[in-house]
Amino acid sequence: MEFLDERFKLREIQKLEGHSDRVWSLAWNPATGVAGVPYLFASCSGDKTVRIWEESLTTGSWNCKAVLDETHTRTVRSCAWSPSGNLLATVSFDATTAIWENVGGDYECVSTLEGHENEVKSISWNASGSLIATCGRDKTVWIWEVQPGHEYECVAVLQGHTQDVKMVQWHPTMDVLFSCSYDNSIKIWADDGDDDNWTCVQTLDEPNNGHSSTVWALSFNSSGDKMVSSSDDLTLKIWGTDLARMQSSEGYTPWRHLCTISGYHDRTIFSVHWSREGIIASGAADDAIRFFVENSDKDGLVDGPMYKLLLKEEKAHEMDVNSVQWSPGEKRLLASASDDGTIKVWELAPVAPS
Repeated sequence: MEFLDERFKLREIQKLEGHSDRVWSLAWNPATGVAGVPYLFASCSGDKTVRIWEESLTTGSWNCKAVLDETHTRTVRSCAWSPSGNLLATVSFDATTAIWENVGGDYECVSTLEGHENEVKSISWNASGSLIATCGRDKTVWIWEVQPGHEYECVAVLQGHTQDVKMVQWHPTMDVLFSCSYDNSIKIWADDGDDDNWTCVQTLDEPNNGHSSTVWALSFNSSGDKMVSSSDDLTLKIWGTDLARMQSSEGYTPWRHLCTISGYHDRTIFSVHWSREGIIASGAADDAIRFFVENSDKDGLVDGPMYKLLLKEEKAHEMDVNSVQWSPGEKRLLASASDDGTIKVWELAPVAPS
């Protein structure tokens, strides 16, 4: 899709209030927003709760449908839906991961996973919903296997990061796991096919054109052959791999640095998310949201893809933007979460030519 010839505006649809502390993270339910199923997402907060928000099909307004409380005893830092959208996993500074099931609109905590020594920071489901990864301040990444009857078995504890692990993310099509950390690196983990023997197959760090400070987040493009990472070093970095070769039987194919997007942020970039159409959204400590697209005018460019700023929303929130997430489904919606205790739902809309 060609974005560079069109002008866009970010339209605020609604500001959602209800959390009584900063909102850390949010996650759209992947099974919503299509075929008449109303959009739905979860948000989690320093107020120890998770809120479920749903769009009304008749009015288009957003309402809080459920508050998940009395399970976590400290900040809920991150949340993620299973690929089917039936289960929601939440992780907390109380060192636990909770699994919630949607039973007729009511959310029941059906399992609690324990093992991390202290704060759990992030949670991710693999593409098939058979594995969960968690990470935390104890510098470890845990892989859990989903078993019948809401049982979850830890199959690997991955040690390699030297500091707090900020985020884990499964590759969108393969069972390869990515983690990023306060140690300034991204690590890539794969099972060598030998009975849950997960090992670090690559480290993307400063000597390899990586970040020079904490890596807060990463996200993949829709095909899974590119990744974007965001950092405390005020840059976004684009990485690429040869996906066809990776999916063949030749084994692991390394990721390499393609380009660095710098000069647009002057505070920490906490969140980055790549849309299905190829628009990168970033949320930062300067209260702003920015959008980047690949510059298809490659004449004279030697060093791989370049990206340009599509749009910047200066005061998207009153305080730090902790999370930006594109919606699934048919609309071009973005939700953002902030230290100001609010969530905003936005639509990225083309400006009609005058």
